[in-house]
Amino acid sequence: MFFEYDPDPDAPVSQLVCTFGGAAPVAQIAPGTFLSTWTRDCFNGTVRTVDDLSSQVTDPRCLNPQTGPFYVEGAEPGDTLVVHFVSITPRVSWGVSTTVPFFGALTSTPRTAMLQPALAERTWIYDIDPAAGVVRYQARDSAFAVELPLDPMHGTVGVAPALGEVRSALTPGPWGGNMDTPEMRAGTTCYLGVNVDGALFSFGDGHARQGEGETCGVAVETAMDTVVLVDLVKGVPTPWPRLESDGFIMSTGSARPLEDAFRISQADMVGWVAAELGLSMLDAYQLVAQTTLAPIANVVDDDYTCVAKVAKAHLPGITPYGGVHARLRAAAAAWRHPGR
Repeated sequence: MFFEYDPDPDAPVSQLVCTFGGAAPVAQIAPGTFLSTWTRDCFNGTVRTVDDLSSQVTDPRCLNPQTGPFYVEGAEPGDTLVVHFVSITPRVSWGVSTTVPFFGALTSTPRTAMLQPALAERTWIYDIDPAAGVVRYQARDSAFAVELPLDPMHGTVGVAPALGEVRSALTPGPWGGNMDTPEMRAGTTCYLGVNVDGALFSFGDGHARQGEGETCGVAVETAMDTVVLVDLVKGVPTPWPRLESDGFIMSTGSARPLEDAFRISQADMVGWVAAELGLSMLDAYQLVAQTTLAPIANVVDDDYTCVAKVAKAHLPGITPYGGVHARLRAAAAAWRHPGR
């Protein structure tokens, strides 16, 4: 099944969805649907030149505007929503990054209050060349330039939170949200615990590339054309967002301080490995402790996000969620290359 959703490019800010929860669905889709749509950049297209400062041209009521939410038929609390990213392609030929006053990992912030003034606000514009597979960085204070690998991903992916909460699209949590992990790229499957009927899934915040940690707080932000394949695992809860690629399984945790985000992701991975391989918790703890990688997704959002990442090669016989990732990968390949 194929469904195309084309958001209104001229919709005013008041009609954009910038939260997880609290918004009516824009469409209803069935499990097994290929959803083709596009997403705005985090600034809603308002920062376009080096002379545009985000603090002056953006509407602070709606940063990270989301595409969605989508009501997934049959999704109920206690289920797991499955979102496989078939393709993520920059929609425009440029991306933007900025420094934002009192925002980022290497500056004073409202939570880490200091007496020094904010860092200078500045904007960088990147050329995006999908054919060459690069984004082009140009320094502002010198002639230095370099080509960086294009690595499209989505910073925000999530469902409506539990207990009727409405959470800003700037915040990550058990519902997903603004996790900002570069692991959320094409070919990856994301697992999200369902909290409300229909799940109310949405995504946005496209990044042409991002370093681990998103240190300055802003990646190479750009609008994206994206195709996802949506599915559902009934009766299986997922406490924190998980990801699966061909080579790895990954757990996420979001919290402050950073070590608590680390602990959440690691503890979830231990429980996941124990359940999948039939190990005791202590045996799984030992195995994870000797095999896990721990990429930091972001240290700039309202809560930080860490990822626990274990190679499947270290977990012989593992078939997470009944092998749904492999099944969706095959379905996506057949859809993209019919007749092969």
